[in-house]
Amino acid sequence: MLSRRAAVFGVFVLNGSVFGTWAARVPALAAQVGAEPGGLGLSLFGVSVGLVCSAPIAGRLCAAFGARLLVVLGAASGCLVLPVLGLVADPLQLGLVLFLLGLTVGSLDVSMNIAAVAVIREVDRPLMPVFHAGFSIGGLLGSLGAALAAAGGWSPLSQFSIAGAAGLLFIALITSSLPAAEGERSRARAGDEVVSGPSPVRMPVLWLLAAIALCSAIAEGASADWTALFLVRERGVADALAAAGYAVFSVAMAATRLSGERAERKWGPYRLLAGGATLAAVGLLTAVLVPAAPAGYLGFMLAGIGLAFSFPVTMGLAGAVGRRADGTGGEREIAFVTTVAYTGFLAGPPLIGQVAQATTLAFALGMAAVIVALIPPTVLLVVRARRREADPVMAGAPTV
Repeated sequence: MLSRRAAVFGVFVLNGSVFGTWAARVPALAAQVGAEPGGLGLSLFGVSVGLVCSAPIAGRLCAAFGARLLVVLGAASGCLVLPVLGLVADPLQLGLVLFLLGLTVGSLDVSMNIAAVAVIREVDRPLMPVFHAGFSIGGLLGSLGAALAAAGGWSPLSQFSIAGAAGLLFIALITSSLPAAEGERSRARAGDEVVSGPSPVRMPVLWLLAAIALCSAIAEGASADWTALFLVRERGVADALAAAGYAVFSVAMAATRLSGERAERKWGPYRLLAGGATLAAVGLLTAVLVPAAPAGYLGFMLAGIGLAFSFPVTMGLAGAVGRRADGTGGEREIAFVTTVAYTGFLAGPPLIGQVAQATTLAFALGMAAVIVALIPPTVLLVVRARRREADPVMAGAPTV
C-alpha cells in the first residue's frame, strides 16, 4: 500500500495530467467542432465557469464527508468526462462538456488540497509546494502524451479514452491510501455540526490570502496564455522557438516546487511568498523591458521560479486559519481562497488581452508584473492580521 503522502502526490499528478491531456489538443478539438477563434473562446470559457461553481460546494462536502470521497468522485468523474470531449460535434457541445469537466476538476482541486493539508499535519512537514509540483509534472506529462498522440495521428477520442481509462485504474489503486478524515465523518454520522466557526467571508485574513492567490493566478494565467505570442510579436522569435517560452516557465515552476519543503523550512511561508513575488515581478519586467529574446526567456524563467510558491503556500496558510483544536478543519477556508483564485485564472488572460489591444502586449505583461508586486505588502498585512488574532499555530511563524 502506498503512503498517504505518495497517494496524495499521485492525485496532484493525475489532476495535472488530465488538464495537460485535453488542453494540448485544443487545436484538434477546434477542428473537430469547426469553431472559429471567437466561438472557441466561448467554449473554453465553460471549463472556467465549472471550476468557479464547484469549488465552494466541494469545501462544504469535504467538511461533511471527508476529502477522500470528494477526491475519488472528482478524479473518477473527470476521467469519465474526458473521453466525451472526443465525441462533441459543435462549439456548444464542447462548451457544455468543458463545463462538466470544470466541475470535476474544481471539486478535485479543492479536495486534493484538503487531503494535502491532512498529510502535512500528520507528518508536520511543509510539503504543500511539493504536492503542487506534482500538478506541474502531471501537466507536462499530459502535454507530452498529447503531442505524441497528435504526431501519431490519434484522434482526440482515442487519446482521451486511453487516458481516462488509465486515470480510473490509477485512482482505484490508490483510493485506500488517501486520507480518510475519519474524525470529521464520525461527527457527521453522530449528527454533530461539522461546519463551525465564522464564515470565511467574514474573516479579513482570508480575504488577504485570497488576494495573494488572485494576484498570483493573474500572473500565472498571463504567462501561460501570452508568453509565446509576446516572443513572436515583440521579440521576433519563430513560432517553434516561441512555444518553448512557456515550457521554460513551466519547468522552472515544477523544479522550484520540488525544493519547496527545504525553502519553506529555511525562510518560512511569509518570506517565501514575499521574496518569490518580488522575483516574479523582476522576471516579468526583465522580459518586457529588455528588448532581446534571451532576456524574454530569462524573465519568464524567473517568473516561473517566483510564482512557484504563491498558490501552494497560500493554500497551506488558508488551511491553518481554519484549523480546529482537534487538528481538523480548514476545508471551507481552502475552498474560499481557491474560488477567489479561480477568478484570476478566469479573468486574467482576457484582461491582459484587452489591455494589449489598447496598448501593447509588452505593456500588458508589465501590468501583470505590477499586480504581482502587490503581493509583498499584502503578505505584511497577513502577518499583522495573524498576530492580532493571537493564533497559536502561527504566533511563532517567521516574519518578512
